[in-house]
Amino acid sequence: MEILPKHYDFAAARMRWNRFWREEKIFEPDLNTKKPIYSIVVPPPNVTSILHIGHALNATLQDILIRWRKLSGFEVEWLPGVDHASIATEVMVGKELRKQGINKRDLGREKFLEHAWAWKNKYGDAIVNQFKEMGCGLDWSRLRFTMDPGASRAVMEVFVRLFNKGLIYRGNYIINWCPTDKTSLSDDEVETKEEDSSLWYVRYPVEGSNEFITVATARPETIMGDTAIAVHPENPRFKHLIGRRAVVPFVDRSVPILAETYVDLEFGTGALKVTPAHDPNDFLLGQKHKLPTVNILNPDGTLNAEAGPFAGMERFEARKKVVQALSEAGLLEKTEPYHHSVGVCYRCDTVIEPYLSEQWFVKMQPLAAPALKVFEEGKLRIHPPHWGSVYSHWLSTIRDWCISRQLWWGHRIPVYYCDCGETFVSVETPKSCPKCKKFNFRQDEDVLDTWFSSWLWPFSTFGWPEKTRDLELFYPTKSLFTASEIIFLWVARMVMAGMEFMGKEPFADVYIHGTVRDAVGRRMSKSLGNGIDPLEIIDQFGPDALRATLVFASPEGEDPKLSPTSFEQGRNFANKLWNAARFVQMSVPNLEKRAGEGIPSKVENWANRWILGRWDASVAKVTKELESFRFNAAALTLYELFWHDFADWYLELSKTSFRQGSETEKAETERVLASLLRRMLIFLHPFVPFVTEELFSSLGFAGSLKSITQEGWQNLRVYVKQEIDLDEKVNLFQLSSGSMRNLRSEAHVPPNEKVSFIVTVSNKDYHEFFDETEPYLREIVRASELKIWLNDKPQSWSNVSVLPHAQHYLIYKRNVDVTAEREKLRVELERISGLIASSSTRLSDSQFLAKAPEAVRAKEKEKLSRLEGMKRELEESLKKLGI
Repeated sequence: MEILPKHYDFAAARMRWNRFWREEKIFEPDLNTKKPIYSIVVPPPNVTSILHIGHALNATLQDILIRWRKLSGFEVEWLPGVDHASIATEVMVGKELRKQGINKRDLGREKFLEHAWAWKNKYGDAIVNQFKEMGCGLDWSRLRFTMDPGASRAVMEVFVRLFNKGLIYRGNYIINWCPTDKTSLSDDEVETKEEDSSLWYVRYPVEGSNEFITVATARPETIMGDTAIAVHPENPRFKHLIGRRAVVPFVDRSVPILAETYVDLEFGTGALKVTPAHDPNDFLLGQKHKLPTVNILNPDGTLNAEAGPFAGMERFEARKKVVQALSEAGLLEKTEPYHHSVGVCYRCDTVIEPYLSEQWFVKMQPLAAPALKVFEEGKLRIHPPHWGSVYSHWLSTIRDWCISRQLWWGHRIPVYYCDCGETFVSVETPKSCPKCKKFNFRQDEDVLDTWFSSWLWPFSTFGWPEKTRDLELFYPTKSLFTASEIIFLWVARMVMAGMEFMGKEPFADVYIHGTVRDAVGRRMSKSLGNGIDPLEIIDQFGPDALRATLVFASPEGEDPKLSPTSFEQGRNFANKLWNAARFVQMSVPNLEKRAGEGIPSKVENWANRWILGRWDASVAKVTKELESFRFNAAALTLYELFWHDFADWYLELSKTSFRQGSETEKAETERVLASLLRRMLIFLHPFVPFVTEELFSSLGFAGSLKSITQEGWQNLRVYVKQEIDLDEKVNLFQLSSGSMRNLRSEAHVPPNEKVSFIVTVSNKDYHEFFDETEPYLREIVRASELKIWLNDKPQSWSNVSVLPHAQHYLIYKRNVDVTAEREKLRVELERISGLIASSSTRLSDSQFLAKAPEAVRAKEKEKLSRLEGMKRELEESLKKLGI
């Protein structure tokens, strides 16, 4: 077998294994399997652009889980797809057309949709390719799109069923209106931002008197739509005016002055202008008091004829003109600064207008109750848990969902209006009116909210409403991965739809990951220019580097902070694995055969026993962490095992075994090394799939297997019990080697010059262990002579260091800088004295002694005793230097 190249060629591995996984259909499930099923549906990215770094994090976490579950013996299904994103896509296509001098309306609906489909094909294909470049183990035979025939059929079926059940209705309601996109938005599509504005105090003349009633408003441009003034019945200033009438400025409309406890006495003057067509709360007041509604806005945000002298003006320009006119008319009492939140469109950032419009709605309360119940019963788990309260609060306070959008791109609402007066719904395009049997009908012009197809994603993608084998096998899915901002928009609605149409929650676990931010904590955006392109990272550092860095940098429940240079960490991890594998290959003859022999039934060498104990404990810990969706914790555990324990320490120790050990010890070490390397590749595979698949194949570990993914996670354990006392001894060994290296550096010993050390340990167990490990420690610290003493110390030395249970003395002929050595020991003595004082205070604290468990108290006492011993050693060392 050829020796591995010196350097890992991630570009070649990326190309080779991406093609291999697809051509060999590694991630296409067997529908006749007897294995347990683990299925996930990918959150479908919008076709408006290409994937960003947040998508890369989401995909990486899902891929880790899918590969781990496949290794664990599951038949896996990870279904890919893209979303049509009606508003965003229509806006983007419209912009492209305007660049060509084409107006959307002049083009017409059908021609516009041709352009939209072309856009989808271009960007949908780009997204698919990006998923592939990342190495995602998706089932490409089941690629879905929210407007493909199957998904569209499901959407129509759901609309008709809900309509016939009375859960979809049409009504005049205040909706969120985007004047830029000229469409309605659901509450969840509206974001809020803080704004410094003004509060204008407007005087309304009271009919039949010289009095005025003053009202504070932040939106004076809507005054012309007022149809009442409401006063709290206990308002001392205006209580006497209840039952009278006031005159609306500029339009001279006479409106009633009403008593209403809803009015906040503390806001403004305690009187409220009621504008039912332009405020959701005013709309409810209007219904309660049977007030007329006056809409003063056009769909494009300009004022209409109802606005009188301000008709035709843009809304914010009209605001300035209204304020000016009020001032000139003596009707502006005063102006105050006002800081408040305003709603903006989640797509274009335009300030939203509350707008009275006839729209289609879904009654949400009947659907929300079962979705809340499955969460409360523990059938739906949300990770991290604090997001569960957000989910339950939203469902408990849910409002009806406005599902109609004034767009062309999307699922057209399947409602038909006949000339005979009949309104009817149909899943298929109807051939005739069910009442008059004629074809004199037209379809509703609006399309459905994008989320109306997305909420069906976990079952529409598997063939619903047909009873397919896919649906039988893969629904419900097992888990969902998403960001916190769409808990309402998508997660909760999918649970509602699953309960309503499948009678079962669509997934058991929801993992909410953080939002990727830049190095200083800002959200990534085009305007800031701080975005990171996943493909650029892959080209520069490799796909393993992208994936590893993303999971290393993403603590559970927190937002990861990244810069392009952050991905050096992942690149270094992949390179270190390659270099470690190459070292083992060069050190172990017949590597494949040795690996196949497995771990010896009885392991004698201390270093082999130590690494095998660490290995088993780490495999058990990572398994538990992955089961609990603690991806970052799992990644850090395997990082510590591979980088620190295996590569930094065990490989170094194995060199001494090979050089100085007996033939039996060498043979044992070869088997442990080879077997552990093979297992290590499987262990790391879900996190860094390309380099592990490449090494598994190149080192001959695959055997008759097609891929490392066909290995078994359950076979990773070697069941060598972790020896806690051995771990403690090895830890002291590691600390001692570092301390002794530091002594060489402090004494300015040339790198290749060998020196003598004396190590004094505090008890017999440590003395026996350091005697056994002396050849290893001597090689690591490059000593010509290393003596291990028990509770003794030399008469003279050049440098000294003190650890719990061990002191290290460098014997090196040179002119000792006594002053510097004394200062070093004095500083260390001060530090240890401070720790002693802190520990003593804690042990004298009555609350600590009363509340702390016995094990904690005992550990603190042991710590104090150890520190006091270190202090005595330091004091004696200072005496030797003449203090």
